[in-house]
Amino acid sequence: MNRWADEPICRMADSSLHLACNTAILRPRNPACCIARRVVFSSSGDLTRVDLGPHKPGIFRAAQHAAESLFSVLFPSDCRICQSPLTKISTLPVCETCLAKIEPIDGALCSVCGERLLAQRISAEAQPLCGMCRRIPPPFARAVAYGAYENALRDFIHIFKYQHVRSAAPLLARYIAHAAAGLPVHQSLVVIPVPLWEGKRKNRGFNQAEEIARSFVRSRGAAASIQLDATSLVRRRETRSQTGLTRHQRRANLRGAFRVVDRARIRQRTILLIDDVMTTGATAGECARVLLRAGAKEVYVATVARATKEAVREISFSAAASAGGTQGHA
Repeated sequence: MNRWADEPICRMADSSLHLACNTAILRPRNPACCIARRVVFSSSGDLTRVDLGPHKPGIFRAAQHAAESLFSVLFPSDCRICQSPLTKISTLPVCETCLAKIEPIDGALCSVCGERLLAQRISAEAQPLCGMCRRIPPPFARAVAYGAYENALRDFIHIFKYQHVRSAAPLLARYIAHAAAGLPVHQSLVVIPVPLWEGKRKNRGFNQAEEIARSFVRSRGAAASIQLDATSLVRRRETRSQTGLTRHQRRANLRGAFRVVDRARIRQRTILLIDDVMTTGATAGECARVLLRAGAKEVYVATVARATKEAVREISFSAAASAGGTQGHA
């Protein structure tokens, strides 16, 4: 059994806290106990929760409420998703209500690429496949994602990625761990983030995939034989935006964009490729193809979110409309 599945998504400092980790992050089993929990500041960037149940002295609860009241006065801020006032001390500018809306992707999924299957295409097969994976199997062995790229999860990723809230990386890494729990991989593997073009990395200040990958490896602990390799796979040239491109155009756009600079580190190794979002799988497929040609044994892909076909069409249509062009098809 993969021991990742035995670990809770939310590893908190207080062992007395119980979370429903098989559903939404930060969602307690008993909603009534929300009243007794508060988020306190953690310099490590992790969310730490403290149980303020009846066994805690009244003076402790009073001090906690006073601290939160002072925080809301001295550092007024709003949730960057719903814009409601933040009254709890936290390293994340997102309220608990919005975080609780982030849930695992539901419905029938392709057993290879993780694409959501339409009801009429669901078969009695134990491992159903989407039409694309039936016609052209991807280079990677399997791709998994925690949730659908929509609503609160999409907004949370944008806050992390474009507003540079890097303290969100540990929570995103927990989503990755939850998704990867079902992969048939051993603990001895190499974790590789999808690389950014150096120019884009300098402009953004960081590679979002690398931040998530580092937090993921760190959360596994020193006992796990998991290695982070953020240097062997590089992006050798800048590529045009994938938004609005057809599947064929995406593959052509990425051809030759990646290369392996240290084959010895990945030869005959199982690779876990990590990124924030997977849309059509063109980027993950090209990275996997390059890694396999360089000698990797097998490549798995884990992302925080998976864009459904409906979301891809919406993104492509918006991009085409803003550019005055024709709608693209992913």
